[in-house]
Amino acid sequence: MKLHFAIDKTNKAKIYKKILLKNYKNHSVKKSNTIVVVGGDGFMLETLKKFKNYKKPFYGLNKGSFGFLMNKFKTKKIIESIKRAKVSIISPLEMNVLTKSGEKKRSIAINDVSLLRQSRQTASLEIIVGKKKLIKKLICDGVLVSTPAGSTAYNLSVHGPILSLNSKKIAITPISPFRPRRWKGKIVSSNSLIKINNLNIKKRPISIVADNVEVRNIKNAQVKINNKIKFKLLYDKKNSLTNKIKLEQLRKQVN
Repeated sequence: MKLHFAIDKTNKAKIYKKILLKNYKNHSVKKSNTIVVVGGDGFMLETLKKFKNYKKPFYGLNKGSFGFLMNKFKTKKIIESIKRAKVSIISPLEMNVLTKSGEKKRSIAINDVSLLRQSRQTASLEIIVGKKKLIKKLICDGVLVSTPAGSTAYNLSVHGPILSLNSKKIAITPISPFRPRRWKGKIVSSNSLIKINNLNIKKRPISIVADNVEVRNIKNAQVKINNKIKFKLLYDKKNSLTNKIKLEQLRKQVN
């Protein structure tokens, strides 16, 4: 098995770089069977996007903090672990944005797309799902559109629902809603096209973030799952992404 190592530049990850590259040959991405990602969740998201066109499986080794998308770090028996690993296949969100100045921007997000106020003024948003107007006017700090894989990240922090990996759902979660104050958001089909309009571009500017890509002063955004893109993530048997999400669901119920 030929491995390509993508190693983050943090001190935490770099310490083990020499050890890993001493034990294993670092093949080119093109010639490799698997891309081994050493770092944290943020670096995994960057690497997935960077190498998405190669259509290789990704095996993460955690040298970040939480490491939800990663496996426990190891320097030995990596090939053996990859051969026994469970596969989780995920598709990202795709956002298409129109800015105040008329620019069009596109990006993908594995975890979530967040719309956030960018001034002292709260955001004023209209949300449409398919042809149905979900909410006419939401006054809030922002709104989050999350995949099942991302539902335990920022989405959970703003009290959004945790989605099972195979649920075929997307979570739309408000961030600090002011009007209507008690709107909790909505779980919709993964086939849904979600359109979010800024109702007051001049007075209430908003930005949009797809994982780590930000676009400011947006007029409207369309968000949907891009099923043409499929990421293959590999996990140790007792550490699968499905099991991690189930564990977070249980923790939420207990709390």
